[in-house]
Amino acid sequence: MSVWIPLFLHALAYGSILALAAQGEVIAERSGVINLGVEGLMALGAVVAILAADASMSPWIGALAAMGVGGFGSFVLGLATVNGAANQTLCGVALTFLGLGLSAVLGHAVAGLPVAAVFGNWSIPGLVSIPVIGPLFSQSPFVYLAFGLVPLLCHVVLFRTRLGLSLRAVGENPAAADAVGIPVRRFRLGALVAGGILAGLAGADMTLSVMPVWSEGMIAGRGWIAVALVIFCGYRPVLAAASALLFGLVMSLSFFGQAQGWPVAPAVLNMTPYLGTILFMILPALLFPGMRRLLAAPAALGTPYFREER
Repeated sequence: MSVWIPLFLHALAYGSILALAAQGEVIAERSGVINLGVEGLMALGAVVAILAADASMSPWIGALAAMGVGGFGSFVLGLATVNGAANQTLCGVALTFLGLGLSAVLGHAVAGLPVAAVFGNWSIPGLVSIPVIGPLFSQSPFVYLAFGLVPLLCHVVLFRTRLGLSLRAVGENPAAADAVGIPVRRFRLGALVAGGILAGLAGADMTLSVMPVWSEGMIAGRGWIAVALVIFCGYRPVLAAASALLFGLVMSLSFFGQAQGWPVAPAVLNMTPYLGTILFMILPALLFPGMRRLLAAPAALGTPYFREER
């Protein structure tokens, strides 16, 4: 059993990155807006977190800076797609390329250098002393956020509060929501910014905890996987966290397999996360057709709202 503990630790670390980004995308898409700029926002968050942490010698400042740049990037996207009714897909892809390019420029000075201030592990008293599995209870604060506080808070807000009901109404039928006095554009813009903050935090998780060094291309498609996770989990934050852990396990298999000397080509092991994304998107729909309705997207997802069209 102790041989597999490093695999689970790796899965929790890498899964936390996906979980934070996916839960942010759940919030945005529940309001009816698709944010395809997650990859770029994560890259920007990752490099800004390093720059801010190095300048302040505090990982907390780095994380806050990453959240700020993620929220600002989503706010700009919202101005174009929510207020300007621009095409959400094109704007999201443009934001991804902008974020990747800008992060490469900003990160040139710190590429390959160790981060001056990173997050250490937080241990849970008592549980960390359990034989064999004790190390599972000594994790980065990002892990506790991604699999504990954030999904619980998102679930309660979305499904147990009036605010969440209004947000879901905006995503399902914005005209009806507008008719009862819910400010559609304000809710959509706020949800988009909240999602961007979590995407930036996911990038900070990458460079302030999981891999404390900047290199161009280190996000490596994780933002796109997070977007796919949202569809896979049926737009539910708790399921998004569980799905991210599953994908973190799949991603960890490539590293674990190479370390254990499995007789599989490294290139095949490296493609497992992306192959897993495809399989997890296809198989549930084929094996459980009845789940399609349960996990359906918000009715107004991707559709701009014009008040004159009521």
